[in-house]
Amino acid sequence: MQPNLGAGGRVLLAVAAGVAVSTVYAAQPLLVTIGAGLGVRPETVGALVTVTQLGYGLGLFLLVPLGDLLDRRRLIRLQFTLLAVALLVTGLAGNAFMLLAGLAAVGALAVVTQSLVAYGAALSDPAVRGRTVGTVTTGIVLGILLSRTTSGILTDLLGWRAVYLTACAACLVIALLFVRSAPQPRTPLNYRELLLSTAGLWREQPFRESAVRAFFSFASFSTLWTSIALPLSERGLSHTEIGAFGLIGAAGALAAGPAGRLADRGWGPVVTVGASVLLATSWLVTAHSLVGLAIGAVLLDLAVQAIHVTNQSMIYRPGSGGRLIGAYMVFYSLGSAVGAIASTALYERAGWTAVCLLGAAFGLGALVSSVRAVRRTSPASRPCGSCP
Repeated sequence: MQPNLGAGGRVLLAVAAGVAVSTVYAAQPLLVTIGAGLGVRPETVGALVTVTQLGYGLGLFLLVPLGDLLDRRRLIRLQFTLLAVALLVTGLAGNAFMLLAGLAAVGALAVVTQSLVAYGAALSDPAVRGRTVGTVTTGIVLGILLSRTTSGILTDLLGWRAVYLTACAACLVIALLFVRSAPQPRTPLNYRELLLSTAGLWREQPFRESAVRAFFSFASFSTLWTSIALPLSERGLSHTEIGAFGLIGAAGALAAGPAGRLADRGWGPVVTVGASVLLATSWLVTAHSLVGLAIGAVLLDLAVQAIHVTNQSMIYRPGSGGRLIGAYMVFYSLGSAVGAIASTALYERAGWTAVCLLGAAFGLGALVSSVRAVRRTSPASRPCGSCP
């Protein structure tokens, strides 16, 4: 791939991003089975997701900004190779400690997903940058949701370890595709200065608003997709049937492309508000039946992915893409971790309705952040230079 990224290049990045991110979410429909096999208690099984997300957050801060300093393609190839090793450790884990260590490493290295987003944005013309982000995000969404379906099928056929060993092989294949280097980015910063610059992004209000929305929207997302296996398991559904809900939620990927194109046309803030309203209200239909759960999952995923694409499109700027996207995704990871541990613990104590209320509360947090951002940037809120 060369600058002026074409459709084929975007598809390759989307596939690679989907495979990488699937390794973070593959365990969600398997929590009960993995926990039982390695002695993890049901009320703490959400820790398997949380430790992965915490590893992901650490990798976002320490690894993704390197894309602004090093040869991006070589960095991506190295990350995929190391991710394959971490997946091998996880698939061969003989006890809970080894499993948690493997999952933490998987999370830290799966941030290659965001390196791919920044790489694609850097190679795209500004007029179509939102489209590129949308295409790669579509791959990410499909990777997240279809990972549940695939992991459920593999577990029913071959056991849960096969999920991680298969992903290990896939990552090695992808690493071989990134065999040539790309033009090295130019930055006057060393690694320490790069990290300090990343941390300093919080002082910028547009970034801060997008980060807060990322936290709330992905806390809501994780609340649903981490805990969904618990009520479905109680209904007697198999791993394959539970994973099939990922196919239902995959409709959310449809939002990524249109949201990116609207962001290119300057409609990002409007899309963000509308999607936040949809996120908060999607939980109203989720609490009552399997049909309601399926409808709510589709609406929630549409909303979250629209917010995600417009957030990234609005904060991106050339030369700092790795730092901006890495720092932004830290809040994504924190939100996912909070949603995972809170939803599974709450389900054990108060049931599914309480989980739905928690998810709706996170959605309202995203809506408040979106409305405040629109009010700040609207013409009516700005001083009038020509007024008397």
